[in-house]
Order: sequence, then structure tokens, then C-alpha cells
Amino acid sequence: MLFALFILGIGCDSSKHKETMRFPSTEEIKKLPSDGGSEFNRLIFEKSPYLLQHAANPVDWYPWGEEAFEKAKQEDKPIFLSVGYATCHWCHVMEHESFEDSLVATRLNEAFVCIKVDREERPDVDHVYMTVTQAMTGHGGWPMTIIMTWDKKPFFSGTYFPKESRQGRVGLLDLIVGIRDAWQNRREEVLASAGKITDFLKSYGETASAKTPDASLLDSAFTMMSGQFDHRHGGFGGAPKFPTPHQLTFLLRYWKRSGNADALSMVERTLASMRKGGIYDHIGLGFHRYSTDAQWFLPHFEKMLYDQAMLTIAYCEAYQATQNEFYKTTASEIIEYVLRDLTDAEGGFYSGEDADSEGEEGKFYLWSIDELKQVLGSADADLAQKIFGASAEGNYYEEATREYKGTNILHFIKDNDVLAGELGLTEADLQSSIGRIRSKLFDVRKQRLHPLKDDKILTDWNGLMIAALAIAARTLDRPEYALAADKAVGFIFSKLRNSDGRLLKRYRDGDAALPAHLDDYAFMTWGLLELYETTFDTKHLARAIELTDQTIKSFWDPTNGGFYFTAEDGEELIVRSKEYYDGAIPSGNSVAVGNLVRLNRLTGNTDYDKKADAAVRSFGESVSKVPMGYTQFMQAWDYVVGPSYEIVIAVKNTGDAKEILKKLNAAFVRSKVVLIKTDANAAELTRLAPFTDGQAAKDGKPTIYVCTNFSCAAPVFTADDMMKLLAK
Repeated sequence: MLFALFILGIGCDSSKHKETMRFPSTEEIKKLPSDGGSEFNRLIFEKSPYLLQHAANPVDWYPWGEEAFEKAKQEDKPIFLSVGYATCHWCHVMEHESFEDSLVATRLNEAFVCIKVDREERPDVDHVYMTVTQAMTGHGGWPMTIIMTWDKKPFFSGTYFPKESRQGRVGLLDLIVGIRDAWQNRREEVLASAGKITDFLKSYGETASAKTPDASLLDSAFTMMSGQFDHRHGGFGGAPKFPTPHQLTFLLRYWKRSGNADALSMVERTLASMRKGGIYDHIGLGFHRYSTDAQWFLPHFEKMLYDQAMLTIAYCEAYQATQNEFYKTTASEIIEYVLRDLTDAEGGFYSGEDADSEGEEGKFYLWSIDELKQVLGSADADLAQKIFGASAEGNYYEEATREYKGTNILHFIKDNDVLAGELGLTEADLQSSIGRIRSKLFDVRKQRLHPLKDDKILTDWNGLMIAALAIAARTLDRPEYALAADKAVGFIFSKLRNSDGRLLKRYRDGDAALPAHLDDYAFMTWGLLELYETTFDTKHLARAIELTDQTIKSFWDPTNGGFYFTAEDGEELIVRSKEYYDGAIPSGNSVAVGNLVRLNRLTGNTDYDKKADAAVRSFGESVSKVPMGYTQFMQAWDYVVGPSYEIVIAVKNTGDAKEILKKLNAAFVRSKVVLIKTDANAAELTRLAPFTDGQAAKDGKPTIYVCTNFSCAAPVFTADDMMKLLAK
């Protein structure tokens, strides 16, 4: 059956009926009535793994769409909107506790029309109502619960609700009673509240013009980050602690600009602490979502594609800046995990993996001492305890039972050089032992019940991973990474575009659907630009230009500048919002500004520069007030402030530039674009970048043209002379 294996992998499904339930095949689904029949609800017809997780709930779920809103209007009911995603632990908890419960389902069905949304498929919906939740409650997160009118105006919001009220947290059963009473008996108050919230959203989305910032904004961002830096463990603030790698890549640029050694030290402390901590999967590789403590020890165990992509970039750039092999190895390991576990056979990248398995968070990743001894033997088990900090008592504190139960999160408790000295081993011997132990544990762990793999392929997150692979290919000298990136680009352009060439959002199980948003266009463009500057295949540059022009056409705000999150012909929500803040992933606006600046330098098209300037102005006062919250934008602004470099390498064929590129890619050069002009691509490159028309290889020798801050030096002929120009 189509869903048999799928449902076994869902970490939250500890209830008996889901473990034994037979899901229908594709052909059987086609024969079901439009409401899903007696065993399922309407979500059974969806492709999202998150929505399918709820397809057998007794709640009469609808997907987001006009059918649900029309039903609510006809029956005079409010909407109960629940937003989450497939690998969300607390989404699973709320489902098992409430949405699988017949009493809760009956009450929900009586009082509301219930809608389920996968935030990763519909980030436009999620963004609007998360803004409401953060404003009304002071915090956000998933699952997100919104109560709203049938015309999409919210009047109540929250996140996780238990079934019954406890410990000062209102329960869902009591909430239903309260909302139903307010809807029936205090309707005017409810509608007035909904109107005020909607007015707030509309004003929140307005953007006032502001002066273009100056270079001092970069200093302000660094000062703010310094004040919040955890000098002991790395990262910023206390628990919980998130990777936010774009903060680190900004700091690398600030270090290069200013020469401030503290900026580089902050990067190195953070990257080293994360890699050694429990937030890193030392057996299967790759990073978990975040650390629940300040030490990077206790992770929230889900793994997300976007974290792997952004962290790969941070470790690659740290390697360029320091030449420390530790960062190179870590970047390669992250990619090993992605290519092994998150890559579709056709080349696209899956979204992530769950935190739960067999109904328990983290169970897949934990080890007892007895298990270590059984797998490794007594000698290697003893060594593993010393390397990874395992003990008979266990170091994993189970929140549910509030006790230690003898299981361990593996993490490095000491630096390798220190531990090697204590054990009387060379570092090479220690590394060999770690590799041997890891291999044995990995082979055994593969036999465990795996967490759910969210196998939908998202255009925006694939764009990030393509960018990461392209950067890693050139900085680590691993051309196979560029091949993987190129294959993913082929997947996106063949599977995730509609008939008029515009991007689509999501692909799963042979189905491509949903309108693309700003992030999809901006992140894919970023990926294409990085891949062009790795392979110098002009088709990637041409596609980056094509996507950028479509982005401007569909998302640009001609009045205030900047880009809307949704296209001009997209679904009309209660507000057409813009997103500037760089959160877990960068904002589409921040990445789009960087793309515009780079494309201006790559092509000489001044229209891109004008759009970038207008977009920078649209960020308004918010950036200057909290510059630390906009570190991806700060990287684009660092490029604008300069110095920046345009490098054209003219050769007979790309291979003639190999040694020049090797030297260039080994260095951390902050703001640059590189083009290679060959006999074969001269006509196409001149079409895309007309300013290269007169640049040619002189006397048949590789010739390097370097321009800095709109001023061009005389051509040079060696990599060393090029690097001297880039040092100015």
C-alpha cells in the first residue's frame, strides 16, 4: 500500500489505531468520496506529509481553500486554523493528545470549520498569522492555532494547547467552550477585535521610505552582536540557542573589513562548539535544528535541509578564512549526510527528518552503555565513553518523566588534541578510532525505526542547498558537489515550473503544485549565481537573470520599494506582506538585494543597481534599530559599501583558468564576482555581460581583468598579481 511504510515512520504515532491502520493505495484514494469517507477526512487527497499525518483524525479537517471558507459562512461558524509541519515535535504531541481524541474532535467539528495548513507549503499563510500570534502573545512557534472569521480575519491566536487546562495553560476543551460562547453571545466584540487586528496587520505591512544607511550600520551590527555573544559556549544569548549561520558569515565579512580579531574569534568559538556538541549528529552527521540549552548539548532532534545548507556555507567560509581543516571536514560531513539521506534519486533535496521515532523524541539518536558494549566490545565501548561523554546513568534528561534513564547523547567532551594526549594516542590514531566506532554504531543504528523523512521538495530550500553545494565545490575543491547542485537545478527547472515558465513551490509523489513566493525566486537565483561562479556555465547566469526579471515583475513594490512575499497575481490574503527580518533562514528581501547587487556587477545592468538601492531604502528604520536581526541584509550592504571586485578571466578554454581559480577560491575575498570568458562562450557572455566584449586573452595567455569600486586596473597575467589587486 502507498502509505504503509510512510505511516510507520511518523514519530508521533504511538497510538494503536495508527500503527495498525491500513492506508489506501493511490487507486483506492481516487475512489473515496470527496469528504474522505468514514475512515478519513479531506486531507487524504493532499500530498503534504504533514497534512497526510492528520488524514485519519476524527477532526473534519479541510485543506486551506475556498470550500472551507464557504462552508463556515453558510453554517455561521468561525474557522479553527492549525498550522504546523511534518517534523514538528509539539505538532505531533497536540495531534495525539487532542486531534486523535474523539471528544475533542466532536467539539471542534460542532463549533468550527477546521483547516490544516503545512507552513512549509504555504509560508504566505503562515507568515500573516504568525505575525498576529507574535503580536498577541509575545511569542510564536508551531503548532500555531488561529481562530478567525470566514473572511480570514483573526480574533484569537496561540500555539500549543493541551487537551485539558493545566499548569496555568488553557486546555483545548475549555478554549472551545469560551470561543463558542463569545461567537454566539458577544459577536460584535469578536468582530470588532478581528477588525482591529486586521488593521494592525495592514499598518504593520506598510513600509516607510528611509535614508540609505551608511557604513556605520555594519559597526552597529557588530557592537550589538558582541553584547549578546556567549564567550564561553559561542552563539548568542542563552537557551534555547539556534545556529543562525548568516550571523556568522556576516561576522566573517566584518572581520575581513575591519581587521577586528574578535569577530573571527566569535565565529570560530561558535562553529567549534556546535560541531562538538550534541546538536551535531556524531554518528549519522548533519546538524539538529537547535539546542534547548546554552551549551549546544541537548538538541531538538529534528533535522532541516535549510540548516544543513546555511551551516555548510558558514563552515566553508570559515575554512577559507582560517585554513583550519576542522571546518573543511565538517562542511564535507554535512554534505555527506544530505547526499545520503535527503536527496531524491532525480536530484532534488528533501525537506528534513523528524525528531521523534516510536513515539519518543530523540530515541533514534540515543545510546545506553549496554548498547555501546554490545556493538563495540568492552575496549571500544570504554573509549567511546571517554570520547563522547557517555555514562551508565545517562546524560539525556527526559522532560516527560523528569529523570535520567540511562541513555546518552553522544558529544565531544574535549578537544581532540587534549583527549589524545590523555589517552596516550596521536591525533591521527584518535581520529581512526573515532571513525571505527562511528562506523559500527552507524551500521547498527540503520536497523532502528527511523524518524519520518519529510520527502517533499521545496524550491526555496533547494535553492539554498544548491548555493551551499556550489560554494563547497569551489572552496573545498570537490567538483562532485557541483554535479549534485547542477542535477538539482535540472530537477527544479524540469519539475517545478508551470507552462509559462514561472516557478512552483512544492514537488512530492510526482505532483508539482502551489504558487512560488519571493523566497523561491530569491533563493534559487542565489543558487544559480553560486553555481555559475563555480562552473562558469553561462546557462546558470542566464537563468539567474531570467528569475530576477520575473521576481521584479511579480513581487516588486513600485511605491515603496522592496519585494512583497506573494506575487501580484497570487491569492489575496488579508494583507500582502513583506518580510525583511533574517530569522532561522534569511529573508527573501535580504537575499534578493544581494542578488541584485551581484547581477549588476556581473552584467553591468544598472537597472539592477537602482532596484537594489530602492530595496535598501525600503528596509526602513527597523534595520538601524536592530541591525543584528538583519545579518543577511548586512552582507549585501557590506558589498554595496565596498570595496568590491569584478574579475574577468579571459582564456582559450575554462581549463586554462584552473590554477588561477584554485588560488582565488582558497582565499576569503569578501565581495567579488567572477566571470570566465573563453573562445566557446564569448558570444553568449557578451550578450549577458556586454562590458566583457573587449576583454580577451592577450597573446594567447590567460589574462585577468580586475575592477575595484568602479575603477579598473591594467590586466595582469598571473594568479599572484591578481591576488595583490584583491588585497587593495
